[in-house]
Amino acid sequence: MIQPAGAVCQIAYIVNDLDVALKHWVEVMGVGPFFLIDSSIIENPRYLGQPTDVDLVAALSYSGSMCVEVIQQRNDSPSVYREVMDNRGPGFHHWGVMTENFDEEIEQYERKGYPLAFSGKVTIGGRFAYMNSYAHLNGMVELIELTPVVGELFEGLAAAARDWDGKNPVRSP
Repeated sequence: MIQPAGAVCQIAYIVNDLDVALKHWVEVMGVGPFFLIDSSIIENPRYLGQPTDVDLVAALSYSGSMCVEVIQQRNDSPSVYREVMDNRGPGFHHWGVMTENFDEEIEQYERKGYPLAFSGKVTIGGRFAYMNSYAHLNGMVELIELTPVVGELFEGLAAAARDWDGKNPVRSP
């Protein structure tokens, strides 16, 4: 694994225009290649406990051992992305933390005063949960269930970044 379970492994940003944002990350920051994913991979998305039909596109890459995620929501459905965009605008959104003890981690964050804000499952089999830590951290914490398939996905993204020759900076999975 690039980062051990429990360590911050990802930093994520929300944007108004994914193409413009990725151009910046590639040309100015030298990060790439980015791999595009969209909301079709999310099963049972729930915002504040209620079903939502959030439509988003995200791009993932690595810079060293840190995963960089850039997210654009394409509709006005209630979500953690729309909430932050409406209240603060584009920019930093969350840190990602891999966990092997998903349900226990959610409970631990809730006991610390960070309620569950958004959750779901990705089609490859891992669950995710955004814990609202804005009051203290000015961002959320996304818990990412570390399954073998999820681990392989992130390892593959990191390997692509290590071996990247600067060509084909934005790719479909």
